[in-house]
Amino acid sequence: MKRVLLLLLPGLVWGVPEVALAARISEISDYSFMDRAVRFFSFQDPGLSHALAGSMLLGISCGLMGAFLVVRKLALMGDALSHAVLPGVALGFLWNMSKDPLAIFIGATIVGLLGAGTVQLLRSTTRHKEDAALGFVLASFFGAGICLFTMIQNLPGGNKSGLDKFMFGQAAAMGAGDVLLLAVVALLAMGAVVFLFKEYRLVSFDEGFARAVGLPVQALHYSLMLLLAFAIVSSLQAVGVVLVSAMLVIPAAAAYLLTDRFGHMLVLSAGMGLCTGAMGAFFSFVGRNMPTGPWMVMTAGGIFVGALLLAPRHGIVSRWLRQRSRAEHIREENMLKAIYRAMEEEDFSREVVSVMELAQLRREPLEKTQRQLEALRRAGYVTISEDAVSFTPQGWQRGCEIVRNHRLWELYLTSAAQIATDHVHEDAEKIEHVLGEENVLQLEKRLDYARRDPHGKRIPSHEEIQHGRRPGGKERASGYGSHEPR
Repeated sequence: MKRVLLLLLPGLVWGVPEVALAARISEISDYSFMDRAVRFFSFQDPGLSHALAGSMLLGISCGLMGAFLVVRKLALMGDALSHAVLPGVALGFLWNMSKDPLAIFIGATIVGLLGAGTVQLLRSTTRHKEDAALGFVLASFFGAGICLFTMIQNLPGGNKSGLDKFMFGQAAAMGAGDVLLLAVVALLAMGAVVFLFKEYRLVSFDEGFARAVGLPVQALHYSLMLLLAFAIVSSLQAVGVVLVSAMLVIPAAAAYLLTDRFGHMLVLSAGMGLCTGAMGAFFSFVGRNMPTGPWMVMTAGGIFVGALLLAPRHGIVSRWLRQRSRAEHIREENMLKAIYRAMEEEDFSREVVSVMELAQLRREPLEKTQRQLEALRRAGYVTISEDAVSFTPQGWQRGCEIVRNHRLWELYLTSAAQIATDHVHEDAEKIEHVLGEENVLQLEKRLDYARRDPHGKRIPSHEEIQHGRRPGGKERASGYGSHEPR
């Protein structure tokens, strides 16, 4: 993971001509979409390189820090600090009455840390929970920032200070100093994550154990808050205090849906942040009068929706497909059990069952029964001859296993859990499809290898299933299941 994180940064920062002071990266309006796209990749326009590099760098730092916020359930902390730094931006400007990137960075960072400290103080000295403390810091600090901004606007020349760009961002106005600051913050974030990965991971997932093994939990927490403040403050010029929280949370939330490994989540979150920054700059450039920050957030939102729908394990579509496949699998196994029961009712004196009889036994329409039997035939479990069905050897074995699982579980519930006999069938219907062979053998041993279920029906034994014998009887007839498939 360390190697991958260290490879994310090189090649992002380069020198460019004078920056264009526009709400978007390019003011080209007389070209087609394709012409503007080609022009974007040629890097001919002033300000494009700075805006692109800055957007990608802030995506990396926000993605890394956002991953810690998401797993620690502190997503609101990013929103609170992004609004809390606004007074620091105003104070940094008032220091020398100019948009000095270093002065604004220092002022915003100090105020951001003061906001984080206020949250911790309210949590430890009052009855308030963290969400209430975060809400207080967000509202009060943001209100103070708005007041300071209004005072600056009323000063001589204050309406031309450009501080309003910190509210919603203006990537096109980023200069070489802004990009350098973003590069330093990204390097600090990556370095801290690489060299303190184990400590940060332990504190994020099990703070109590981290204390028990002697880790400086508070120091690690405040170092993360410091890095978070750095990431927020350095990103204000591009996306503003209103949207920076989205860049912290959305890529990390999308990565959280795609993997269960925290190291992979960090890489994915940083990578998604990088791609989001690049795509936001691209859409801002090729669009007409489109700002960069909102496009970055819109792109991140699109990535999150894609992950929400298509993530292999946690995606909505993936879960629906798994549930559908599981339901189909259960229906097939229930049909195998129905064939077994139909044969059992006549003491296994016959080797075929009619389709109509199965439909009546299952209380289903004939067409639905036929479709399920056709699926079993394709799976190699049954053969169908005219309107009669018979087991293949594989189908016989699987049918016996399902019946055995069901009846052993019923017997366990009645004997060990003391549940009434007429109340165990529904539970057994659910559990029979997920009991593994190892669990079934343990159940059988615990039940002293009982051969009858609570209703007096024979339980197929493991040996009988493996040797293809009828429960309590002899081996199946040699022609059993030998009908040619239709």
